[in-house]
Amino acid sequence: MKISIETPDRQTLEKKGVFSWPIWEKEVSRFDWYYDDTEECYLLKGRVRVETPDGQSVEFGPGDYVRFPKGLSCVWDVREPVKKHYQFLAAEDDPS
Repeated sequence: MKISIETPDRQTLEKKGVFSWPIWEKEVSRFDWYYDDTEECYLLKGRVRVETPDGQSVEFGPGDYVRFPKGLSCVWDVREPVKKHYQFLAAEDDPS
């Protein structure tokens, strides 16, 4: 399962409605996570490294738009406090 990271322009973010999505914040920490649904998020601040059981590791920070596929197990390593907009996609909205 692949985690995708993009750096879209503001127009693309506005078209997706990102700035109206809920906000999630987290302090520096490390924790296991499982995605019951696909999540899309846009980082406003912070730095994160996510590791998967198959050895994939990705890092992202402010300005990154990240997509986590449904069914993904991973470890979140929050290296700098995070603030992000996020949404979980309903099955009918998930193109994957």
